Order: sequence, then structure tokens, then C-alpha cells
Amino acid sequence: MKNIIQLMDLARRDKTFSGAVFAYGNSREIVAQGSVGTLAWGAQQVGIDSMWDLASVTKPLVSLALMKLFEQGELSLDDPISYFLPSYQGTDKAKITLFELLTHTSGIPGQQPLYKHAKTAKDMKVAVRQLPLRHKPGTYVEYTSQGFMIIGDIIEQVVDMRLDKGMHELVFGPLGIMNILFNPPPTLHNRIAATENCPWRNKVVKGQVHDENCVVLEGVAGHAGLFGTAIDLSTICQMMLRKGATDHVDFLKGPTVQLMTRNYTSSLNLSRALGWQAKDQLSSPAGDLFSPYSYGHTGFTGTSIWMDPEQDLFAVLLTNRVHPSRESDSIQRIRRIFHNLVVLNMDK
Repeated sequence: MKNIIQLMDLARRDKTFSGAVFAYGNSREIVAQGSVGTLAWGAQQVGIDSMWDLASVTKPLVSLALMKLFEQGELSLDDPISYFLPSYQGTDKAKITLFELLTHTSGIPGQQPLYKHAKTAKDMKVAVRQLPLRHKPGTYVEYTSQGFMIIGDIIEQVVDMRLDKGMHELVFGPLGIMNILFNPPPTLHNRIAATENCPWRNKVVKGQVHDENCVVLEGVAGHAGLFGTAIDLSTICQMMLRKGATDHVDFLKGPTVQLMTRNYTSSLNLSRALGWQAKDQLSSPAGDLFSPYSYGHTGFTGTSIWMDPEQDLFAVLLTNRVHPSRESDSIQRIRRIFHNLVVLNMDK
């Protein structure tokens, strides 16, 4: 673990982030965990129980809820958006399937700053529905938070409750997870890492979701909004490595985990599973030593989780690399080296 602490210390010295926490292990145990730095520049020390804005790591966690509904017979991956959301009937997105949303092959453009014009949650949902497609569905991988906003809406429609409550009912409650949640209350803010000095909000963000589109959606969405700890994310990683099982519950069935983690877009420009990133041959955040069968996800704020069923290992890295500014992209190199060191340390 010493080599990882050194890596994180150097990254902090280079102002990549003010703080970081990590954990890694296998399907049976957390082998090592540690923390570096402070929750903000000049603030209190990071602890292993510190909470982080997970950003797009929200996406695969929300996908777990969708797969629970899949196992309950509530949906099929070939179901189109319009089956669940009648407001999409007659639009260019009506026939886009859950499979295409989950694999980012829907053709819906990503990286859309809709918050600049959409001032309410209702406005945001209309803006997403009206976005013109950029690609023919199924032909190209374009990472799209907007597609996962729709997944959140679909889950809400199926379970007839807001997504935050639905995630607790479907995922976090059954897994016994207490510290992954939307809109953390003020009583938890002293444990949360700061993110950006946001020009839109004119303040350093702490305890509120970083993603501006998610702010307009009142902090609850399918693409972003969850806050969490390394320990609870480790529980999710171990469940996935154990093909859906924990010590207390069979959360998902083995065939569902296999279905969810297969690379479906190997013939396209990027590698994608269902809600998860698969491992690209070049420039993967998983580094060089995770196997081609590994999968995971990253978050814009500097977060990531990655699992390798072939080597039976997982790695969680949570940082606030957008504090106080989102300008640096050096976290990409740090992630790759971190994952290489995890594999090498696990091989000792």
C-alpha cells in the first residue's frame, strides 16, 4: 500500500486534488484501504468514512436498480422508451431501447449544458426529450448523461416513486448500504469532500451535487447525484465479483451479472457493457494490468470503481479532482497508475 500512498501524496502535491480515499481487495475481503489529504484545501483530514460526490459512478448504481426490475419481470432490454414514458411517443427517441440507453448507443448527444436554459426539473425533462439525435441508434457509442436521465425517469415510472426512494428500496436497503444517497442532509456535510468553486453558483460546492443539470433536477437523477463512501462502494464491487451475492442476500442472479458485464460494443468505437464501462484496449482508466474482462466506471469529480472477475479483484478510488477547478485532467494518469499498482500489490 505504501506505493499507492506515495502516488496519492505526489498527486496532492501537484494539486490534482485536495484529498483522496482508496480501497482494494477481492470477493472475500478488503485487502487495503487508505486516505490522503483534506476534504478541501485548508480543511479537515480525509478519513476512510469520508463521503464523495460520485458523479457518473451514479450511472452503474442506477443500472443495478434497472436490473433488479429486469429480474422481477418488469422489463426487457428490448423495451423502448415510449413503452414506459408516453410523452416520448411520436418523437425520434420513441423506439430507442433500454439496451441502447445502457450501452450509450442511443444516439442521444451527451455533455449538454441544459441547465443554462432549463430552470426547473420539468423544463429539464422537456429539454432532454427535444434533443435531436446525433447518431442512428445502435451504430455509435456516445457517452450521454442525457440517456441516463431517461433511465432514471423510467425507473420512477415503473416503481411509482422518486428515484432516491426507489434506489433505497431496490438497491441500498437490500445490500445494507447506509452511506450512499442522494442529497445528503446537512448533518453529513462535515464528512463530504468539497468540489468546484462553481462560477454558476458563485461558491465552493460542498454537500450539493456538482453536476449542474442534476442541480436543476433537484439533486436526484439517473446520471449523477449520489454521494458515497469507499467502504460501501467496496460492498457493491464484492457483490458483483460474487455474481450477485453477499453474505446476507442474493442481490442479483449470476446470469444477470454476466449479462450486465459483457462488452457489447467491441465492434464500435468504445467498449460498453450495461451501465458499466468495459475495458478499452487503449487509454482505459483501468490501466494496463486489469484483464480485458474487467469493467467499472469513472466520475467527473474524480471518482472511480473497477472490478476484474478474471483476477478476482476490485479497486475504488475517490478524489475531488475538480476542487477548486475542473481544468486539470491529470487524474486520468493517476487512475491508470493506481490500478496498475493495485494489481501488482494483490499479486504479492
